[in-house]
Amino acid sequence: MNSIDSLPPLRAVIAAHGLSARKALGQNFLLDLNLTAKIARQAGDLTGCDVLEVGPGPGGLTRGLLAEGARRVVAVEKDPRCLPALAEIAAAYPGRLEVLNADALALDWAAHLTPPVKVVANLPYNVGTELLVRWLTPPAWPPVWSSLTLMFQREVAERIVAQPGGKAYGRLALLAQWRCSARIVMSLPPEAFSPPPKVHSAVVHLEALPEPRFPADPKVLERVVATAFNQRRKMLRAALKGLSPEIEDHLRAAGLAPTERAEQVPLEGFCALARSLAG
Repeated sequence: MNSIDSLPPLRAVIAAHGLSARKALGQNFLLDLNLTAKIARQAGDLTGCDVLEVGPGPGGLTRGLLAEGARRVVAVEKDPRCLPALAEIAAAYPGRLEVLNADALALDWAAHLTPPVKVVANLPYNVGTELLVRWLTPPAWPPVWSSLTLMFQREVAERIVAQPGGKAYGRLALLAQWRCSARIVMSLPPEAFSPPPKVHSAVVHLEALPEPRFPADPKVLERVVATAFNQRRKMLRAALKGLSPEIEDHLRAAGLAPTERAEQVPLEGFCALARSLAG
């Protein structure tokens, strides 16, 4: 499918505006509008929603979101070279696309959106994980957004959905799964992009839960998890000894064996440990 609207194919847009992808900005452009529309559909019904998109580039996913009926799209683009191409999309969808030439890490994006809000993005590789962590750790829960539909390197996607016992299981899995349901909904090969990255990519869909799965103080839980996985090869009693002189007592109170390692501990166990330490 070369087009989903009256606008030119993406290759023509990129050529017309001289938009070669820049490695320094983590850019890999997705050119197949079939795929961008499919990614947009993974976010569910968009018709009554404002959508935040980070790193739209030439606007392939932006067009998919608008064509799939998003009430409004707020696209945050750091690269000023992309603004003319995005302006053409805005003109084709009057009143439904706002483009912000800004760094997503420095922007108060919520001020530009009206709930319900969904986040859908082919994230620049160099800021993807940091943005996800910020979205998962707002000051209050539930967050402004109801779901995140995000493209990552496949390795990062697998870390988000990982279960205890594997090498991929760690801080990112616990952070995501404590407050969300998370699943991989699409996989994309390198050749789907221009230029092709050296890795496969995957789209993860995260639905915000009304409240966390298990009670715990967010800051205590984050400290426990970060400390445990900073020394993941050590037994818990050694890895966590800096948190409390009575760490073995806290581990047993949480139903955990002091000789276990971090990658063996399920989310519920970390939450119980955080409650014991906070209590």
